[in-house]
Amino acid sequence: MQRRIFLKSGVLAGMSSIGMTSLVSSAANEKLGLTERTANLKLSCNIYSFNHLLTERIMSLEEVIDFCAELGFQAVDPTGYYFTGYPQVPADDYIYSIKHRAFVNGMSISGTGIRTNFAHPDKAERQKNIELTRKWVEMAAKLDAPTLRVFAGNERPDGYELAEIQEWIIEALDECVAFGADHGVMITLQNHYDVLKTVEEVRFVLDAISSPWLGLNLDIGSLRDGDPYEEIKRLVSYARTWQIKEHVYRNGEKELLDPEKMAAILVNSGYRGFVPLETLPPSDPREKLEPFLEDMETALANHK
Repeated sequence: MQRRIFLKSGVLAGMSSIGMTSLVSSAANEKLGLTERTANLKLSCNIYSFNHLLTERIMSLEEVIDFCAELGFQAVDPTGYYFTGYPQVPADDYIYSIKHRAFVNGMSISGTGIRTNFAHPDKAERQKNIELTRKWVEMAAKLDAPTLRVFAGNERPDGYELAEIQEWIIEALDECVAFGADHGVMITLQNHYDVLKTVEEVRFVLDAISSPWLGLNLDIGSLRDGDPYEEIKRLVSYARTWQIKEHVYRNGEKELLDPEKMAAILVNSGYRGFVPLETLPPSDPREKLEPFLEDMETALANHK
């Protein structure tokens, strides 16, 4: 634990004070109102890592937050599924109790997320997903979560061209982003190899909405075509939060993440903000999160 604390202090000092060669486009800088990007990285835990433990009631959300604090994470990203009553928004006292639990552990809430489908051919169904997003934007504001993670859709409906489906997604996102801006919550679209599979398809949707309140939840495990690190670089300028996973896919083939390559991209991009880590089954987060966190802290320290 002491070694991780030492590494973390070195990472933070280096990231906040050293200018880096940027992969971020000038257009992305302008969209955010920034003229120069320097890395400032804070490691968070995406609580989906504990999906089995939470859904089987082996651990509570409060216990997971405590566990992440013990490991030394600076923040947590509690997915909406784990709040009592999802998809209904929980009562304020429960929202505030989770917010307080993170606070007394010295952690921020880096974001939260819900499952949405803006690619449904029925406009009424798409509207239901917009309304769900609006409710959880209000919840995220109460939680002090700066981002709300959403999905484009589960799959492409038969009988429709991708261009038409993308217009549905853009229309729905545009409405959600405007509502998010009114409540101080950024909407982050997660690339999930679902309706939108390629880098080009993801970028097309994001480029269609000019608001600085829309960004990408860059899921490195859902890039399946070509060299994963090159694909990450092509999307990094859109990233406003992340899911850094233990594995990536090279031309559809699963391989272990190279923390050094990932850290180099994060630092050289000039990304500022939270970097959530996530483990997936069959990994047990009680065993795998600590070495994963340590590997990423070491790699970031090497690239400061």
